[in-house]
Amino acid sequence: MVSIKDIARHAGVSISTVSYALNGNPKVTEETRKKILDVAKQLNYVPNAAARTLKKRETKIIGAFLTTLEGAFYGELLQGMKEELNKREYDLVICSGTRSHRMLSEGMLDGAIILDRLFSDEVLLQHAERGHKLVVLDRELSHRNVVQVLLDNKAGATFAIEYLIRQGHRKLYAVTGPGGSFDSEQRLAAVRQAVDRAGEIQYAEIPGNFDKASGAAAAQIIINEYDGPAAAFCFNDEMAIGMYQALRETSYAIGEHLHVVGFDHIEIADYVQPRLATVHYSEKRWGALAAEQLIKLIANEGAEHERIYVSLVEGDSVGQI
Repeated sequence: MVSIKDIARHAGVSISTVSYALNGNPKVTEETRKKILDVAKQLNYVPNAAARTLKKRETKIIGAFLTTLEGAFYGELLQGMKEELNKREYDLVICSGTRSHRMLSEGMLDGAIILDRLFSDEVLLQHAERGHKLVVLDRELSHRNVVQVLLDNKAGATFAIEYLIRQGHRKLYAVTGPGGSFDSEQRLAAVRQAVDRAGEIQYAEIPGNFDKASGAAAAQIIINEYDGPAAAFCFNDEMAIGMYQALRETSYAIGEHLHVVGFDHIEIADYVQPRLATVHYSEKRWGALAAEQLIKLIANEGAEHERIYVSLVEGDSVGQI
């Protein structure tokens, strides 16, 4: 493999002069730079990316760590990250699974955006203490090298429950996310508070897993004990869509027998019939803001914690009773 030593020997200049020329340093004249670049081209010189990374201590690569890649949720979130990072001349790599975590510890990344329950708080704080720059989307952590960009989960869950209660519903189910999910825990805490404030509500919780299968299973539980109109707040739209699928071959109808609210406002929510009521926010904006704050953190430009605000989109999946 051709090295800068070879270029220096063929061009009759020092190694440092070759380095300056290849990196665009103004310490060399345009004539000398052209001569060195011509020699490099003749010798088929290819820069050693690994060596350059070690010298500059940067890779210009950001990692997005996700628990799973399943579902319709992640596309817009990742697109928002990618577009914002590309503006700043960074690339994005998507990581999932515990073996991918070594990319952070081994210095392959300049920073990371975390939406991955497989990372413990303790491990992330260890990374932060070693100087790794992190943005977390799924937990609250306090460290100078960590910035939080979080959804306003409690507001969204409160909007959903209060909407159902305003429509006259007094039999409510909450279909939760998987155990250990920060978003699910935040939403559940807000649901319980809203139900307690309302009083005289028949309320039950059904464990879910943020996927269609667990939504369908929850719908079956509700059907099995059905004794009149019931309402379900699914902690994401995937589970709500699973309820639609489960009721398709039954005599029960969404918006008539079972009234459903989701969370995330994924694209299909506007096209299912009846149209799904859901909690809205911009996944793309969330991803872009996470990337923006991470770049600020890396550059020591005053990164700040951010909160993504949400709103309720009403739909025909909820009727008055």
